[in-house]
Amino acid sequence: MKLILMQFLSLDGVAQGPGGPDEDTTDGFTGGGWFVPHVDETFMRLVTEWIREADGFLLGRRTYEAFARDWPKATDPDDEVARQLNGRAKYVASQTLRTGDWAPTTVLSGDVAAQVAELKRQPGRELQIHGSARLAQSLLAAGLIDELRLIIAPVVVGAGRRLFPDGGTPAGLRLTRHESTPSGLAIHFYEPTGAPTTDTLHTDDPRRRV
Repeated sequence: MKLILMQFLSLDGVAQGPGGPDEDTTDGFTGGGWFVPHVDETFMRLVTEWIREADGFLLGRRTYEAFARDWPKATDPDDEVARQLNGRAKYVASQTLRTGDWAPTTVLSGDVAAQVAELKRQPGRELQIHGSARLAQSLLAAGLIDELRLIIAPVVVGAGRRLFPDGGTPAGLRLTRHESTPSGLAIHFYEPTGAPTTDTLHTDDPRRRV
């Protein structure tokens, strides 16, 4: 399976609490819900297409607990996103949980990166990470993420936990495609390329005239 990261971001890189004011208030964060005003039909169509490709979902503990609280309440048979999330295999990375009530759930503890690498060797299409910024950071540093789908909302939140914090592991990325929605969401698809490269732009460089 390919490991795919799907992450909502603000223009200033915040990933915390996109779905509501009470979604994640850790560290005194009060700006939750910043993503919701920009959700439109085009975005929901894209999300539904992506979810169809998932054979499993990999979540950090905090995201798992929020999803496990809310998604089982979505019982509309026409809600394909809810049907896939509720029915497909879930894997939660946690050193504190022992079991997960949102069936079918498997808890990954100890060496999570090694267990994720083993999951990737299994046959299937996509193992999708939704949110779970800290987990995503560690798996990107371990070289396990195959694609990043970054959905960037046209808003500056000003504070909150970021997907790429100061002191994070440097990474090079290649943009493979991009889309936008009528509400202004910018969706960038990236493949990791290893360590980032650097160069110097000189005054006689022909790239300055492009």
